[in-house]
Formats: sequence, C-alpha cells, structure tokens
Amino acid sequence: MPEGPEIRQAADQLAAALVNQRVTEMFFAFEHLKPYEAEFIGHCVTAVRTRGKGMVMSFSNQLYIYSHNQLYGRWYVRKLHSYPQTNRQLRLAIHAKKSALLYSASDIEVLQHSDLATHPFLSRIELDVLDEAVTVEQIAQRFRDKRFYRRQLPILLLDQHFLGGLGNYLRSEILFVARVFPTLRPVDCSDDQIAALSQAVLSVTQQSYQTKGITNDLEIAMRLKAQGYKRGYYRHYVFNRDNQPCFVCGTSIVKEILGGRRLYYCPHCQAK
Repeated sequence: MPEGPEIRQAADQLAAALVNQRVTEMFFAFEHLKPYEAEFIGHCVTAVRTRGKGMVMSFSNQLYIYSHNQLYGRWYVRKLHSYPQTNRQLRLAIHAKKSALLYSASDIEVLQHSDLATHPFLSRIELDVLDEAVTVEQIAQRFRDKRFYRRQLPILLLDQHFLGGLGNYLRSEILFVARVFPTLRPVDCSDDQIAALSQAVLSVTQQSYQTKGITNDLEIAMRLKAQGYKRGYYRHYVFNRDNQPCFVCGTSIVKEILGGRRLYYCPHCQAK
C-alpha cells in the first residue's frame, strides 16, 4: 500500500499538472458518481492536498474529490487523452491541459465542504506526519497520550488515528532509526527512547518523501548505488531485508509478523 510519502508525491504531480487548469472532461467509473461528471466541466482545480494516505482535490465549483489508493490504486499524469497500457481498471479521469488518471482504486467520493470535517477517514487524522507544522514535541505528546501509550509500537505505528501517513515500511524503518525494540509499548520506553522515536517519525518520513522512498542513510545508499547495487538492496535499513546483514553492525536482519503485517528489525541495534 502506498504510504504518506508516496501519496504526497502523487499529489505534487497532480497539482503541477492540474491546478488553475479548467476541466474539459471528467470520467467516473462508478455509476453513483456519474451524475457529478457534468458539474466539474469548465471549473478549475484549485488545490491538491493529502491527509495521511488520503487525497483531496478541491475545485472552483466548491466540490471536492476524495480518493484513497488503498492497496492497488495508482495515479498517472499523461498527455491529454493519452492512456497507459495496463490491465488496471480506470476509476477516475480528469482531463484539463493534461490527463490525470486514477486506476484500480475503489475509494472515491465527491464531497461538499461540510462533509470534510465528518468524513470517516479524514476526520480520524488528528496529526499528519507530513504536515509541515507538526513538531517533534507534538509527536512525543502522542506517544505519551493515555489513549495510545499502552499499545505495542508495531500496531500503534499503523494506526492512522495515532499518526496519519505512516505504514508498513515506515514503521520498521522508524523503529530501527530510533534503535527501539519492536515489541515495546510507549509506556515501556524511556524519555530518550520517546524522543528518538518522535524525531525518527519526522526525519524518516520526510526523507522518504524527498528521496522517493529511500529511508537508508543517504551516504550508504549512494555508495552502494555507485557500486552497482540495485535500489531494492540499498533503499531501506531493514525493511524487506530479512537474513541480510545490517548496514550498521552486520547482524542478520530478522523478519516477524506483528500486527498482521511484516516487520523487520536488527536484533543487535534494537536490543531490548
């Protein structure tokens, strides 16, 4: 599933192609949305924003399109009326100066402004880790919040109500960068560990957004790239690297299933 950084990157591409451009044609694949198609014609896209892993496009007719890529959704920005060769199903097409095409996603809605505050997904996001205004101190307060501090970190870090935008690869990488053993709860952590986790939430997520998914130390990643290693090998510190040596200490990375999802960690760097 695309995580916060990937959705923000897609939003950036969509904004560059669509903002201040008049819609010439709109296509919704779902029958209940088809009556809205004509309402967008001639109106401009005014903004493309993300909230956690969700995306909201606003239009000059005061309507909004909410979408969530879920597991398989993917946006394409193409020349006008140019479609990719794919077996995916087209769910939404916005044609202006360029075409923005959303494939495979099933979670698409047209909203009024009044709907945003009560939307079942958007309203759950209290703190978005890619929000530029979010601070390390605010994240530390979330870890100490009694609603969250007795939950295991691997489960907590996937909860969008806790911190919007995090997902499976980010949780493994955040725990590694913070050097925290994965089965701990915030209540089990020292003040230094809470500080390290809070800093890692921001630094790892921001780096992933800025580098299109690289969460490893950038010097290590660039050195391995120069040596001819493929991106999948050097992209992450631990995620998807089970039985491979830790880039920091050389210990074999361990894979476990926690919270129903794959989690990776270094038993030496993240010792209890």
